[in-house]
Amino acid sequence: MQPQQSIREAYVEASSFLRQQQVMEPESNTKLLLEWVLGLSGAAYYMALPDPFPADKREAWENVVNRKAQGEPAQYIIGEQEFYGELFHVNPSVLIPRPETELLVEAVVKYGQSLPAREDRQPRICVDIGTGSGAIALTIARLCPQWQVVASDISPDALQVAQHNSRQQGIEIGWQQGNLLEPFAGSRVDILVSNPPYIPDEDIAGLQPEVREHEPLTALAGGPDGLGPYRIMISQFSLLASMPELIAFELGQGQAPDVAEMVRAAGYGHIHIIKDLAGIERHVIGILI
Repeated sequence: MQPQQSIREAYVEASSFLRQQQVMEPESNTKLLLEWVLGLSGAAYYMALPDPFPADKREAWENVVNRKAQGEPAQYIIGEQEFYGELFHVNPSVLIPRPETELLVEAVVKYGQSLPAREDRQPRICVDIGTGSGAIALTIARLCPQWQVVASDISPDALQVAQHNSRQQGIEIGWQQGNLLEPFAGSRVDILVSNPPYIPDEDIAGLQPEVREHEPLTALAGGPDGLGPYRIMISQFSLLASMPELIAFELGQGQAPDVAEMVRAAGYGHIHIIKDLAGIERHVIGILI
């Protein structure tokens, strides 16, 4: 970093450096890191661009730019990622929440709220399998406070992150640790949502380095064809007190037909396939008839 730079000049220099290091989306990564180091966002950030770069922030700025150049995800560097208008703490124990997963949340809320009221008038129980940072579960709980939401993960470290986010956001939900549906054996689950590992094992090596080398492998690898977690969860429906009325899965490109057929074969007569903003069939929703 050159002495007596403006904030704008520091941004230009860093984004150019990250591009030379073949970092994906260097401009957006630089902006995210710069906002975090300066403690500025929105209009305040843009108004500060002509100002001299603060001398007391130089060391921190150079540190985060170098970490990003080495491939570390910016979200892990700053320790947070926005999801559905809320900031979630993230670290290498959890997958970084993606924008397309917001569409999964919206689908669960839409179709879940359209279900007829239970005859016993009890609140619906919504379970998020493989919660990671808790982004899905906590957002659903915020949007549907009338539901009883429970989140589970096989990783105790991931659950610590999710519970931290729960405290930070002031949202209380239930927690379970275990593999997929095993913690819910004998329990009633009305709505089941999951963004499980779905990348075929042979495709892991071809992922972007910042994903492959930094995000948790247990949240990425879905077995030989990437469909293993879906098969297991559907087979585990027999563990539950009854079949979930609504199931909602996020999945990888090209997997929607196979997952939709699994869901249909399990007895779900109404199937909805939802595309993400790139036009990829990203979510399968099944409603029990």
